[in-house]
Amino acid sequence: MSVGTKTLRPADLDTFEDELLVAELKKAKEELFNLRFQSATGQLESHGRVRAVKRDIARIYTIIRERELGFRKVEVAVVKAAKAAPKAKTKAVAETKDDTAEETK
Repeated sequence: MSVGTKTLRPADLDTFEDELLVAELKKAKEELFNLRFQSATGQLESHGRVRAVKRDIARIYTIIRERELGFRKVEVAVVKAAKAAPKAKTKAVAETKDDTAEETK
């Protein structure tokens, strides 16, 4: 198994939109900066984490580049379906609460 964050597997990254990939890349770079700073000051406890974050950054860059070249497609249907489901549920819950409030009056 590869070293890295469990939530940043290539199969999971395929479902991310470009903006979300860029946000994850920014987060990973900030974490790497903090880990390097901790290493320089002697406060770093897990040296393996530096390697894992570097691999995550490389993995994200690879996905972005493959999309630019057309080797990899964004699985938009999966992302849109996942986003639409919670909205529909919260709307239904809100309507139910409104109906219940009207009945109690």
